[in-house]
Amino acid sequence: MTHDTSNSALVLGASGGLGSALVTHFLGDSAITCVFAVSSQEQSAALWVPPNLASKLVWIKTEYDEQSMTDVANQLQPYAGNFGRVCICHGLLHSETIWPEKRLEDINAEALHEIFQSNTVVPVLWLKLLFKVLKGKTPCIVATLSARVGSIGDNHMGGWHSYRASKAALNMVLKNMAIEYARRAKNVKLIAFHPGTTDTSLSKPFQASVPSGKLFSPAFVASQLSQIMASAELDGVLSYLDWNGQPITW
Repeated sequence: MTHDTSNSALVLGASGGLGSALVTHFLGDSAITCVFAVSSQEQSAALWVPPNLASKLVWIKTEYDEQSMTDVANQLQPYAGNFGRVCICHGLLHSETIWPEKRLEDINAEALHEIFQSNTVVPVLWLKLLFKVLKGKTPCIVATLSARVGSIGDNHMGGWHSYRASKAALNMVLKNMAIEYARRAKNVKLIAFHPGTTDTSLSKPFQASVPSGKLFSPAFVASQLSQIMASAELDGVLSYLDWNGQPITW
C-alpha cells in the first residue's frame, strides 16, 4: 500500500497508554497524512482504527537494542524530512521486580540500570539514530516524555532515586542535543514533556493519592501535547513543559 507521507507523525513506544492515545489522536488529525507507530509489541486489538483511517497507519515492530533501533531508522530514511510531529513515549517507574525507592537502602544496581535504559538510554538513542530522518525543511517538533520529578530545583521530597535521576539525566542529554540540533538541523525543536499523572499502568499503583481532578486520561494528555507542539517555535532551545504548557524549573 502506498502512503502519503508528506506530513507524517512518528510515535515511538506506541503500545503504552499515552503512546497509543497519541497514535489515535494523530490518526484523527486531518493535517497529518501518515502515522508511523513503533513498538516492541504487535498492534493491539485495543487500538481500534476506523476503516477510513487505516491507510494512514504504519505499524513497525522492533526491539529496543541499538541494532534493532538502527534498523528502524534505516526503514524510516526514505521518508526523511517529512516528519512534523515526533513523540518519544518510553518510560519505566515500576515492574514486577522494581519499585520506587523510599530510602537509600532500597537502591538496587540492576533496577537502576533497567530504569536508566528505558527512561534515558532508549530516548537518547532515538534522537541520535533519527537525526538524518528528522532533518529537512519540514518544521519538526519532537516531544520526549520527561517528568516533573526530574527537576533538580523542584525536588523537595527526595525518594524515587532511580526514576528521578533517570529523568534528570534525560533532561541534561536533551539539553545537549537541542544545542547540537540547533546547529545542524534548524528545523527541529525539542520538548521535554511532563504529562501529569495520567491514567496508565505506570501510575496505577499511585492513583489513590492523586488529588481530585488531577488524574488525566491519556486522550486528554495527547490532545494537550498536540496543542503544545502546534504552538512551539523553532527557537533552537529545549523547552521543559508540563501538560498545560507551563515551564518547569530545571
